[in-house]
Amino acid sequence: MLRLAFVAVVFVLGSAALAQQLPEGPGRAETEKLCKQCHEVARSISPRLDRDGWGQTMTKMTAFGMKSTSEEYALVLDYLVKNYPAEDVPRINVNQATAIQLESVLGLRRSQAKEVLAYREKNGDFKTIDDLKKVPGLDAAKLDAKKDRILF
Repeated sequence: MLRLAFVAVVFVLGSAALAQQLPEGPGRAETEKLCKQCHEVARSISPRLDRDGWGQTMTKMTAFGMKSTSEEYALVLDYLVKNYPAEDVPRINVNQATAIQLESVLGLRRSQAKEVLAYREKNGDFKTIDDLKKVPGLDAAKLDAKKDRILF
């Protein structure tokens, strides 16, 4: 019973934090609704894309089973383009980043992001991009292409 109460409290606190995380505006509720169908909203909003990129992402999510009306789809697309534009691409400190941040900023797969965290835990902080390239399963060319986003 105590465990169930703890889960309920965590859910309520997490929902409150999420509500504070998303900026107010048309499409906010729809963004929360659609993204939560499959995963946490933080994963959804972490990329910074242009209209075409957000459109491609939403098309992919629809192919994976996201259910929305055409009105919801349009509201969410406009909301994402306005609040999470491409020019706001964040830089990432790979020595402090979470798995979600590594996925979104560097375009890593979930398994690759977990490998980075495990490697960092075992070997300590990365000092250079060459250190990062030592993580098994990472594509060195992909890292080089995004090196302007990487901080140590």
